[in-house]
Amino acid sequence: MFQRRRLAIGVGAGLAIGFLALILIVGTTIWLVERGNSLFEQSALQRTIRIVAVDLRDHLRTAESSQRGFLLTGNQIYLAPYDTSKTRARQELDDLGRMIAPDAPNRAMLPRLSEAVAEKIAEMDSTIALKNAGRDAEAMAVLQRNRGKTLMDEINVFLYGAILIADENAALASAEQQRNASLLRWISAGSAVVIVLVVWVVAFTVYRNGQDLKQARDEVRAINLTLEERVKTRTADLALARERAEVLLVEVNHRVANSLQLVSVLVRMQMRSVADPAAKDALAQTQARINAISLIHKSLYTSGDVSNVALDDYLGAMLGNLETAMKKDGHTAILKCYLEPVSLRTDASVSLGVAVQELVTNAFKYAYPDDQPGEVRVRLTRLGEGKAELTVEDDGVGIAPNAKHTGTGLGSKIIQTMAAALQTQVEYISRGRGTAARLVLTTA
Repeated sequence: MFQRRRLAIGVGAGLAIGFLALILIVGTTIWLVERGNSLFEQSALQRTIRIVAVDLRDHLRTAESSQRGFLLTGNQIYLAPYDTSKTRARQELDDLGRMIAPDAPNRAMLPRLSEAVAEKIAEMDSTIALKNAGRDAEAMAVLQRNRGKTLMDEINVFLYGAILIADENAALASAEQQRNASLLRWISAGSAVVIVLVVWVVAFTVYRNGQDLKQARDEVRAINLTLEERVKTRTADLALARERAEVLLVEVNHRVANSLQLVSVLVRMQMRSVADPAAKDALAQTQARINAISLIHKSLYTSGDVSNVALDDYLGAMLGNLETAMKKDGHTAILKCYLEPVSLRTDASVSLGVAVQELVTNAFKYAYPDDQPGEVRVRLTRLGEGKAELTVEDDGVGIAPNAKHTGTGLGSKIIQTMAAALQTQVEYISRGRGTAARLVLTTA
């Protein structure tokens, strides 16, 4: 009787402990699942905020590129993506306002962001309207005040902060998920120990719990194997996606270069059908500018580095083409290049290439009038501390004080605009014979 009573008490106690352990596991699991769902939703929201912030920044940059391309060239084709990018930017700004929580640190900055975006779009609209009205000088004056750049910098600061906060919140949610998973493992392990003790009291419970434990271990092992395979598969997919992205970027640069070459051919065909010398000269200069930009994209898809351009290779190829074109036009001056190895980021290389093309063209045309012989020298020198110097010099007639432009003056405007994009300025130095134009570049 005593043995049975003790066994009954032991069985009852074991069952009670097992029941409490079961309640603990079930309750904790339910809580962790609900919390995990909440954290997943938070992470998804933060990822969406990050995507919207990046898209807003990219669409504003696209609209700005369209505006500047149109202001520089007057070609309506640059405005093709402008309205779409502007509309999308406004939509994404509204989405950002809805998604950022009222208690978020950057919520108070949303009104200022809206004002900055509206002012930036208004500035771009006004310059395009001035350009369409033929008021080029006013449009360029608005652009050169750098108000648009200041607004874009302010917008970028806010969006960068929004991206950082979204990344931080996502990281916090991920860390909490990991802590919850660890807590669940500890609770499961502790409950398993209790169940094992109960199993020793009742043989049947031992058998049943032994079977359950074996089954649970098999399931965990199967899950671990599945997770390892999924990790391997995901890693392989990411590597393949990165490789495809790199190939796609090379292909994009290749196609852009081919498209620019096609535009150059069309300009050349148009030039052949024009009889007016001034119009033909303007088309020739336009073709040279297109070729200068095309060479940038060609160097990107042939070098393997899509973020930087080797200036010595790029300028050497561009100036070689330019010298050939100048000789075809009857100029007898020769071009000499002294280029040290210097790398520059892609967007800055485009501005530099256009500026150098204009400076060398001006030297051929105006330093040696009446097709006089002479030299035009281009030097690229490393200065150290992330600086480089580029000079274009000649031994020609020089620039007289207060001399008026003999051409349209467009070349000089382009040079000044490209120098402003490089955050530098062109310094013209009078020499004993001839003139030197000097730019100091920031390469780091």
